[in-house]
Amino acid sequence: MTASTDNHLEGALAQGPRSFSCRFCGARLTTTFVDLGSSPLCQTHIAPDQLDAMEPFYPLHAYVCGECKLVQLQQFVSPDSIFSEYAYFSSYSTSWVEHAKRYAHMMIRRFGLGGASKVMEIASNDGYLLQHFVAAGVPVLGIEPAANVAKVAVEKGVPTTVRFFGRETATAVAAEHGRPDVLLGNNVLAHVPDLNDFVAGMKILLAPGGVITMEFPHLQRLMAENQFDTIYHEHFSYFSFVAVEKVFAHHGITLFDVEELPTHGGSLRIYGRHTENSALPVGERVTALRQREIDDGFLTMERYRGFDEQVKRTKRRLLTFLIEAREQGKTVAGYGAPGKGNTLLNYCGIRTDLLDFTTDANPYKQGKYTPGTRIPIMPPEHLKVARPDYVLILPWNLKDEITRQAAYIAEWGGRFVVPIPEVRVL
Repeated sequence: MTASTDNHLEGALAQGPRSFSCRFCGARLTTTFVDLGSSPLCQTHIAPDQLDAMEPFYPLHAYVCGECKLVQLQQFVSPDSIFSEYAYFSSYSTSWVEHAKRYAHMMIRRFGLGGASKVMEIASNDGYLLQHFVAAGVPVLGIEPAANVAKVAVEKGVPTTVRFFGRETATAVAAEHGRPDVLLGNNVLAHVPDLNDFVAGMKILLAPGGVITMEFPHLQRLMAENQFDTIYHEHFSYFSFVAVEKVFAHHGITLFDVEELPTHGGSLRIYGRHTENSALPVGERVTALRQREIDDGFLTMERYRGFDEQVKRTKRRLLTFLIEAREQGKTVAGYGAPGKGNTLLNYCGIRTDLLDFTTDANPYKQGKYTPGTRIPIMPPEHLKVARPDYVLILPWNLKDEITRQAAYIAEWGGRFVVPIPEVRVL
């Protein structure tokens, strides 16, 4: 190296650890939650004619805020480049559609929704959820940034407007369509880089007596069950209840109820209302979960330290299993090409030397390759042709659904493997 290079490096090191500001409270972030190296965007599947092209990788380094305890990634790409055309269609998971149907029926009963009500969903995807309200005669509107999936929703009879959500959209939608009695969003809160603009928009849009529900993976479960692969660039934030309650309260929304759900490895469904709406009192589940997290140390920085090393151990164990399987002459294929799978594959450095191919029910992904690791994505039926000894379930949160759908692998002695929370042969 030249003297000038040496001086530049010394100057960079002298500045201390790289940092940025918390997307909620603005505090300086310096404490690592987990560092997963660098990965490409997890839904940018590679077409055959792109195999020789350069692929951008971005740091996948999660920090925890010392002030508000929000776990978060730095933003490297704009939401437009991630979500304007999206490869994830919710309807390809039958269990997820059933989950949405149960939610719709529960909300209709609990809040007395009918033909005079209005339900709006933020990030409504392909209409997988709102279709159930439509079938029950409840007026709906989807707000979805990806035009390609919004088109599918409209074809199902689910009115959808193609926009990113925030204060500006909230004001426009309220003027054009009125204010909803129920405003919901499933697995969208984590995808929002400008968290304050998003939550402030919900405050603007919600009817005075209305209810907000949001579902998102629960950080407490992520940590307890080692779900590090749910960390990827499309997920900007990772919420404990104590952190998310603080965010909503700051914007004049009180969380009055919360449910713990099994979806996505363990999620929360929060219920919010205007703080000034005292008709919906704060329930016992809110108080109990808040206290449980406090007792578990979620207001202390010590609680977050050590997760990074836990993740490294999981990586070593998965690689040991795959290498030993190869050494024994066994074949291994994947099932699914979800975002979480791409984090796992890239962090562990798993390519076709360890995983022959993976499959996915989504035709949008078939015939393409996983980002970064360039593993071919085939239709699920290809498993019957290849007859692998092991099938690694990448969307492990759907393992029950997948093991039922592909139970036929037992015909040739094939066995399923789940990588999270630790490697396990089923």
